[in-house]
Formats: sequence, C-alpha cells, structure tokens
Amino acid sequence: MMKWFGAAATILFAMGLARAEEQRTVVTLGTATPGGGFPVYGQAVAETIHANDPSLEVRTRNTKGSTENVPLLEAGQLDLALVQGEVAHEALSGIGRPPARLQILVAMYTTPGMFVVRGDQPYRTIADLKGKTVAWGARGSGLVVLARYVLDGLGLDMERDFQPVYLDQAGGRSPSCRWGRGASSSSRPPWPRTPRIVSPARFTAARR
Repeated sequence: MMKWFGAAATILFAMGLARAEEQRTVVTLGTATPGGGFPVYGQAVAETIHANDPSLEVRTRNTKGSTENVPLLEAGQLDLALVQGEVAHEALSGIGRPPARLQILVAMYTTPGMFVVRGDQPYRTIADLKGKTVAWGARGSGLVVLARYVLDGLGLDMERDFQPVYLDQAGGRSPSCRWGRGASSSSRPPWPRTPRIVSPARFTAARR
C-alpha cells in the first residue's frame, strides 16, 4: 500500500475542512517557501481547478515546506497541502511520531534529489564533499529529509560529515557554495542558482 513512497511528492488532505463562502467552496492549499517548486505547482493547481470549476476556489498559502504542512493539516489550518514523499511516509507510518490521520489525494511528480557543484570544481562523488559546505535546502523542505535518507544509506551524516547550511527559503543562496567552496542539493529545475552565477554546474555521483 505504501509502495509509492521515496521519490514522489504528494497532495495530502484533511477531511471536512473546506468551507462555503457565498455559494463557493473555498479550500486552503499549503505549499512551501517562495523560490521553490511547490508554490509554482500549487498556483498552477489552483488556477486550473478554478478554470474548470468556478464554484471551487483554492487559495494557496506559503509555508515552511513539507515538514510544516503535515502539522498544519492536522491542526485544521490547511485543507490541502503539498508534501514530499519521504515526509508523507514518516507521517503516515508513524515514524518518530504518532501516525497522522490524513489521506493522500494524488501523487504529484517524482522528485529526484541531486548534488550540484560548480563545473570547474574537482568533486566527483558525494564522498569528495566530506568536510565541505553543503547547502541542503530550506529548513522545512522535504528535500532535507530526502537527503538524510540518501546519506544514511551511504553511511554518512549531514551534520557530522559535512558543514551544513540551511536556507530560510528555497530561493535563498549560500555564499559558500556561490564561491565554489561546496555544493547545493536540489530536486527541481531550475537547478541551483548559486553555481550558475559563476560557472556552469554539474551533478556529482551518488556513490561513496
């Protein structure tokens, strides 16, 4: 039943929270921080739904990301939310917390996680980045959770083996990575803004 977990972003929802306003059903959709893919996707969803059914209005709300969207749904502050697969997996399976009483509406798209470095840097594998500065993404992003899963499988630790940087929002920039002293993790185009400021970027291999 849980086979979809791991690489798919999802839309979770809490039942019975939509409300009627002047004969229009209004629902709130939680996305993530500005600059990331979730706000763009959420806005497209809202516009498409409204174009096909004017009686249904989806109002998007920027949040800290997947890890905040789940508790906001549980608290009734959101009706729908975009949530990365790993975060949904932990919430619904009760990993590190009681199982969430939420339901999956639909799988959105696959979200591979990638390590991106400047094209003129020597890093070829994730192990080459040990001890270096790595921008993992926005603090509340599911990308951070995805990176934790990947590194755990490689026997690495985000905090112990790297110099971690957490951004305030998905569109933020890390000065250390900008000037070639580390790497960025990314799950969506356009891939990290930081490397392309100075030189072409490339992906490192996910092997030790």
